[in-house]
Amino acid sequence: MIKPIVTDVQQLKQPSAPASRQDLSIGRDLMDTLHAHQDHCIGMAANMIGERKRIIIAQLGPLPVVMFNPQITAKARPYQTKEGCLSLSGKRPTQRFDQITVQFFNQNWQKQSLTLSGLAAEIVQHEVDHCNGIII
Repeated sequence: MIKPIVTDVQQLKQPSAPASRQDLSIGRDLMDTLHAHQDHCIGMAANMIGERKRIIIAQLGPLPVVMFNPQITAKARPYQTKEGCLSLSGKRPTQRFDQITVQFFNQNWQKQSLTLSGLAAEIVQHEVDHCNGIII
C-alpha cells in the first residue's frame, strides 16, 4: 500500500523499535511507496511512512532491497557530502563513509550481510540514521 510521507521532524527524531516477522507487511508498504516516488527517491525508512520500526528500503542498482533491523558493522573512508530527504526541503551537509558493511534480515527473515560502496553505501547510511532518529 502506498503511504504518505511523514514531514513532522519531531516524529522523525524518535528512534525506531526493532522489527519482527510480524512487520513484514511494512516492507511491502515501503516497496509500494518507493515505487510511487521512484522519480525522486532512492531509499526510505519505515518512520518516513509513519511506522516506527527498524526497516529500510534502498535502491541498490536495478532492484530495491528491504532490510529489517539493519546494522552497520563496518565503515571506511569518511567524506563530506550534501544530501536531500523526502521529508525535508533542500540539501544539508553530512559525513558519510564510502564503504560500509551492513547486516540485516531480508524479507524471508534470513540474516544477510552486504558490503556496499559509493551511492549504495550512502543511501543505507541515510536510512539507518532515520531508524536511529537522526535527520540530516
